[in-house]
Amino acid sequence: MDIRVFVDTDEEQRMERRLQRDLNERGRSAKSVMQQFEKTVLPMHNQFVEPSKKHADMIIFGGFHDPSGIKELGIRVKKMLAPEIPKP
Repeated sequence: MDIRVFVDTDEEQRMERRLQRDLNERGRSAKSVMQQFEKTVLPMHNQFVEPSKKHADMIIFGGFHDPSGIKELGIRVKKMLAPEIPKP
């Protein structure tokens, strides 16, 4: 199977997810998480991740909050997995 999917999530949501994860699972302070996000995570995202979007076969906006995008991805995957029936 060969399909490139880019999940496009806005910066604020990415920051909030990282903040919650690092506070709860890694015991970090909010200040250190925000500093790291601004100094390294965001610049690396802008340099490496965002440009890869142009190579995607499909873009899902907002992650799990895009039911139509998720449904379309499911349809594409099912088509790719379905065996081709030879024509007589």
